Amino acid sequence: MMTRTKPGVIVLGSPPRARRSGAGLSCAVALWVATGLIASSDTPAAAQAQNPAEAAVSASVAGDAPGADATTEARFQGFLQILSARARAEGVSEGTIQRMTAGLTFNPRVIALDRSQPGSGVGASPSAPPDFAPYRRAHVDAARIAAGRALYATVQPYAARIEARYGVPAPILLAIWGNETNFGRYHGDFDLARSLATLAFEGRRRDLFSGEFVALLKIADMGVPRSQLVGSWAGAFGNPQFLPSVYLRLAQDGDGDGVRDIWGNSADTLASIAQYFRDAGWRPGEAWGSVAVLPPGFDSPDVSGSLVSPLTSPVCARVHARHSRWLTAREWRARGVRIEKPLADDTLAALIEPDGPGKTAFLLTGNYRVILEYNCSNYYALSVGLLADEIASNL
Repeated sequence: MMTRTKPGVIVLGSPPRARRSGAGLSCAVALWVATGLIASSDTPAAAQAQNPAEAAVSASVAGDAPGADATTEARFQGFLQILSARARAEGVSEGTIQRMTAGLTFNPRVIALDRSQPGSGVGASPSAPPDFAPYRRAHVDAARIAAGRALYATVQPYAARIEARYGVPAPILLAIWGNETNFGRYHGDFDLARSLATLAFEGRRRDLFSGEFVALLKIADMGVPRSQLVGSWAGAFGNPQFLPSVYLRLAQDGDGDGVRDIWGNSADTLASIAQYFRDAGWRPGEAWGSVAVLPPGFDSPDVSGSLVSPLTSPVCARVHARHSRWLTAREWRARGVRIEKPLADDTLAALIEPDGPGKTAFLLTGNYRVILEYNCSNYYALSVGLLADEIASNL
């Protein structure tokens, strides 16, 4: 689902671009990183919809998780009354409140999954990231590429219209969809009301998850049935794995039928992701980045200080710390770097060597930072860019 800063805050080290608006996130983990709940990491945390293997392990259907002890459950039921009162005060109808809280119980499995996230433990310390190559093989694989190309052919009549309206290339939108839910093949099957209420009750980010719970009830008040409001244990749902507050703020009606259906409508899904990217500052006409071929003896930022960025990002510091200082494409070429995709001479880009010096390198533009706002992981963002390139290459 992901990292946004507070409204109006620009991540240090970014090239100049449109000011970011709002504070919504698509991926729950990105929101947690931004608010300090977990540490940023190159490896994406597992807040997206679970794949079938993970689902089999987690017993994630709402009624399957074991219940809490009697004391905890009693306190949880009392907390539900507080959440209900807040929803009522924010205009949610009584019928919706009753329907969405009926039979709701504390879910210990959600807390266990929450606390197993990278960097979420007390005193957790940074560790060296794993190699990118295995992650790339798993996420930019032949099956996903073929599925993305097939879907692109299907959606092209309206994908071109969405691309023209929002300025975000359709292959990028499809790559997000493919990474989040494998093009809708799995959305997750946790009861969202139960998960969000449990996370709010646990207390480490009570305000955050209380707000998401109320936002979920507002979605239900719009007529979305509770049976449809299922998703990841972290509260994200639908094809793009939006959080409830993000759905309310950014979800789009891509086909003009009056409904914002990010569960089963391809046009709405693509338009909603496109609106997220436009809101985060995507610059039309600029690539996300490119494979970069470095000359022999290149002064790598991993082994020398001359290309190390002097700036520190206020969010996702470990992710951004792996990027070099910003140089124009002209300056990179002057250093002997061969850029495999067309980048205008004045395009600012940072270098990353995800598997270390001497292996595959990439130059990353400001639009790469927009992908990081969806999920603040270098490996996630690189896989999105590379999958988009593969989908587009079939045209």
